[in-house]
Amino acid sequence: MTANPTDANGENINRLECQTCPYQYLLSKRYFERKTFVRQEREDVFGGEGSWDNADKTKMQCPKDGCDGNEAAFFQVQIRSADEPMTGFYKVERELRIGGLGG
Repeated sequence: MTANPTDANGENINRLECQTCPYQYLLSKRYFERKTFVRQEREDVFGGEGSWDNADKTKMQCPKDGCDGNEAAFFQVQIRSADEPMTGFYKVERELRIGGLGG
């Protein structure tokens, strides 16, 4: 069903219409419905709490404004096909912030 804001006569009549059959439903009032979605709990894709403890470290400036962190832990994962480079994930030690860079 799609909403059609104007009919063939140019009047502003809202309606729902089926794209596969001639069914039409004229809307006589305004319809509004708000839904609140609950986020599902997901497992940590980076391995959990201790996954960054044994990660390699490198000198890297934090891209966040106002952060003077200059050392980051990193690891690389082959996310895409073999003919594309590995994706590097960095975590600035000072801010403990995760950012995906590379690609």
